[in-house]
Amino acid sequence: MTLPKFILGDNTEHPNAIFVIHTEFPRFIINLENDEVEWFEDFDAEDQKELAAETENAINLATDFYDTEIAKYEG
Repeated sequence: MTLPKFILGDNTEHPNAIFVIHTEFPRFIINLENDEVEWFEDFDAEDQKELAAETENAINLATDFYDTEIAKYEG
């Protein structure tokens, strides 16, 4: 099975939260309600440099994905 790069998620225990799951490296879930990020990777010192460069881009892509998906439902 090929997973999409981003997946939308919600949870009844967090009724105001909207989650975007990023399935490629660096794998993470972002809660768009408060921008909290949970990483599925363990990072060593070498990864920290790559992570710093990729984090902002990946989070921006996750937010853009959400905006695009919601626009499809609204329009």
